[in-house]
Amino acid sequence: MNFKIDKLSQQNAMKIADDWKYDGEYSFYDMTEDPEDYEEIISPLLRENNYFQVIKNEEFFGFFVLEQTVDTVDMGVGIKPELTGNRLGVQFISLILNYIKENYSVTTVRLGVAKFNIRAQIVYEKVGFTKTREYQQPTNGTTYTFVEMEFIF
Repeated sequence: MNFKIDKLSQQNAMKIADDWKYDGEYSFYDMTEDPEDYEEIISPLLRENNYFQVIKNEEFFGFFVLEQTVDTVDMGVGIKPELTGNRLGVQFISLILNYIKENYSVTTVRLGVAKFNIRAQIVYEKVGFTKTREYQQPTNGTTYTFVEMEFIF
């Protein structure tokens, strides 16, 4: 499979914001569910240089966002809704980890995942993330439990 990483284009940012709709409880991840997330992804100014797109075989596959502190990168990810569940998550996350290793001088990658999203937690654990804590996060008009996970290079 041929994956390519670029800065997130405005066209693909708008697709994520307006068109990506997940089924059932995963609709939690629809950008339209959180006005703050929606505004950030559609605005080149707010996205800064932190958002990236992943193209697989010439098709828009997913995106990730990275924010670096001293020795840590905080990471967020998303896969196009109709492409989830196809057993490509490990390859996708591994690709992102390799990108971080090649482009950032950090020792740790951290992410937060909704506690109900066991499917994603399993993928993260398969590539070497470990759970570090649970925390409450206000989002989408209420408060949810998240699991923090870390990957150490």
